[in-house]
Amino acid sequence: MSNLTINADRLIGHIEELGRLGRDGQGRLVRVAASDMDRLGRDRLVAWLQEAGLDVAVDRIGNIFGIWKDDTNAGQAPVMLGSHIDTVIDAGIYDGCYGVLAGLEAIESLKEAGFAPARPIVVAAFTNEEGVRYAPDMMGSLVYAGGLDVEEALATVGTDGSVLGKELERIGYAGPHEPGFLEPHAYVELHVEQGPVLEREGIALGAVENLQGISWQRITIEGVANHAGTTPMAMRSDAGVAAARAIVFLADRAAASPTPTVATVGTIAFEPNAINVIPSRATFTVDLRDPDEARLGEEEAALAAFLRGLATSANVSIRTERLARFAPVTFDPRIVSLIEDCALANGFSCRRMTSGAGHDAQMIARVAPSAMIFVPSRDGISHNPAEFTAAGHLAAGANILLGVAARLAAD
Repeated sequence: MSNLTINADRLIGHIEELGRLGRDGQGRLVRVAASDMDRLGRDRLVAWLQEAGLDVAVDRIGNIFGIWKDDTNAGQAPVMLGSHIDTVIDAGIYDGCYGVLAGLEAIESLKEAGFAPARPIVVAAFTNEEGVRYAPDMMGSLVYAGGLDVEEALATVGTDGSVLGKELERIGYAGPHEPGFLEPHAYVELHVEQGPVLEREGIALGAVENLQGISWQRITIEGVANHAGTTPMAMRSDAGVAAARAIVFLADRAAASPTPTVATVGTIAFEPNAINVIPSRATFTVDLRDPDEARLGEEEAALAAFLRGLATSANVSIRTERLARFAPVTFDPRIVSLIEDCALANGFSCRRMTSGAGHDAQMIARVAPSAMIFVPSRDGISHNPAEFTAAGHLAAGANILLGVAARLAAD
């Protein structure tokens, strides 16, 4: 069927409506995982899935699936489309949500066109992709792919002291199905780029061929609290200064590297956190990313060596805790090529890309051939209410997702 196309008005209407759900008293979008705000979004999504005539299934970690199947294809492994609908705090309306709603739109449009897939097509919304309330991020898809035990995940304590499993029960999304109950034939995730490359180069679509590895660590430096006025500089054990040296080391090393390595210190806290007391403790997080596993390991080793030397030179003790570690992912070459072919056949410019952000696709790639499609983000802004992708780009990406899904479901 060469005339397949999505209903752009319906897609954009869904995106905008979902974007209005889960806002706090300040008007911020705060649909963090397993919260009351998250329940609002989940309820609306499930209603749309049911209105589209899909079977709705929820697994024990709260992942939601809308399943299109019939008697002729029910025994086949499905083509899965999806992303997530949980958000960061003060979020934009496209991150994750676009991929889920475009997957729904692709299915609705295929049904309306009379398309008869040889395989079921499923749209998935994975739990806790952002990791704001519960660590690690991409938790729902990680559990689904077998990379984290479901019981361990459900016992996770959030930043607010809540327990994920209890919160899923409270909001009505502790489902009966075991994670992984659907084994995908293939998985495709459509997402806004969250970076400036496509917009800067004037390219309509990205065929994402790989994804950076991620290393998260928490560093705790122990010094000695003392009077800020009476303690000579040479006699201090200053955890704050030691933390600053480590942060500068990370930034300078990444900036000087000819590789795509990036390093970020996103959180820091001092104790006792008083203006006139030398910090006795500094705790900060480190986010290292690189698309090459060997280089990522080299950066981790370089940081560890620096911290060993810093403990001696700064007269402090240092301990490191690993929070998350995900190896780089290479996506399925056949699906990447199929994305390119569909883009070019529809007259859209396309380039191959590396994803600098983590996505559910990197987890599902453990159990099924997977790939991603990117569309431009204005000014590369994401995780921000200023996040924006033009309607034409949203429609283009959804049409390519539809075309790729139709091809994969015909196998």
